[in-house]
Amino acid sequence: MKIEINRAACEGHGLCEQTAPDVYALDEEGYAYVRVPEIPAGLQPSAEAGARVCPVAALQVHR
Repeated sequence: MKIEINRAACEGHGLCEQTAPDVYALDEEGYAYVRVPEIPAGLQPSAEAGARVCPVAALQVHR
């Protein structure tokens, strides 16, 4: 599983990081990034949950 972040759409709400802090973080400019390039099986449910809570749908899950 990989997560794609549309940085142009990201508004830096941080809900992804709050939901899945092992997967998402905010950079120095306040935009989301993925901590690991390939999401391991154990983190996939939280990665998906973090993507779902994004209010601007800036995160896409690719299997």
